[in-house]
Amino acid sequence: MVMNVVRGMGLFSRAHHLRERLFSSKNLLFTNIGISITLSALGDVLEQHYEILKGEWDRWSCIRTRNMSISGMSIGVVCHYWYNYLDTRLPGRTIGIVLKKVIIDQLVCSPLCLSTFFLTLALLENNSLAEFKDEVKKKAYKLYIAEWIIWPPAQVINFYFLPTQYRVFYDSMISLGYDVYTSHVKYDVETANR
Repeated sequence: MVMNVVRGMGLFSRAHHLRERLFSSKNLLFTNIGISITLSALGDVLEQHYEILKGEWDRWSCIRTRNMSISGMSIGVVCHYWYNYLDTRLPGRTIGIVLKKVIIDQLVCSPLCLSTFFLTLALLENNSLAEFKDEVKKKAYKLYIAEWIIWPPAQVINFYFLPTQYRVFYDSMISLGYDVYTSHVKYDVETANR
């Protein structure tokens, strides 16, 4: 029994050391990008699996998941720098500061992330400018409405309780469900034909 306790403490110590390294200022950008890529890919895999079960798709598309992963990378970079900028410009955790951050985040970062998402995928899919504009026109509003439902409450928690270095991690964890929806909206055939 004593040996198990000692092993458990060693595992806890290694996990603590790993967390310290991953979320250090030296490695934080890479950690945030890695988390964003992984969870964007996972969200797409879950959505594709659901679409296959419903009979909407015949098989899993590796290219689609790759593209969603790369879009996650783009958004991870944006969010990394955004949260650092926002916390520098509006330091503190009073309820007034938190609410200002939430409003600014929704009005500035949400449209920026949606634009980054659609632009990244348009480039990866070799879409023309007209196709890019058409897709944004047909689909972005659905994602922006969802952002106003999901993110304000989530961001109150993020800005009030978490230090800056954990913001993208938290954001990505909440985003997993949102990434499933994002993949659905992006690749929904009915929406594309309207």
